Amino acid sequence: MRYTLTAFMLAGILATSGLAFAQAAKPSSNSAAKSAAAKPAAAATHSVQGVVKSVDASSLVITKSGKKGGDMTFKLDSTTQRDGSITTGSPVSVRYRMDGSSMVATAVNAEAPKASKTAKK
Repeated sequence: MRYTLTAFMLAGILATSGLAFAQAAKPSSNSAAKSAAAKPAAAATHSVQGVVKSVDASSLVITKSGKKGGDMTFKLDSTTQRDGSITTGSPVSVRYRMDGSSMVATAVNAEAPKASKTAKK
C-alpha cells in the first residue's frame, strides 16, 4: 500500500510538471502578434551647451566649457531646427541624436548673450 501511494504521487507530480513544460515551450499566438506590431524604439536625444567655434550649411562645431570641455562636431541637415542667430562666438544649446558614430543636431538654439557687469553702484 505504501509503495502504491508513492507511485501515484510520483505519477501525479510528473504529469503536472509535463503539462507546465508543454505550456511554457509552446509560444502563444498573441505574443507573436504583439512583438510584430511593436514599434522600434525612438533614438535617444542628448543636449549640450557651448560656444560656436565654426558653422556652415552641413556642420556645427562648438566648444564646451567646464571640466569636460572640448570641441564637439555636429552634422546639420534640412530637419535641424535653428532658432536665433547662430554665428561664430555665440553661445548655443544643441539637442542631438547619435547616428552610428556621428552626432546629428536635431535643434540648435542661439542663446541671448549674457549681460556684462560694467557699471557698479
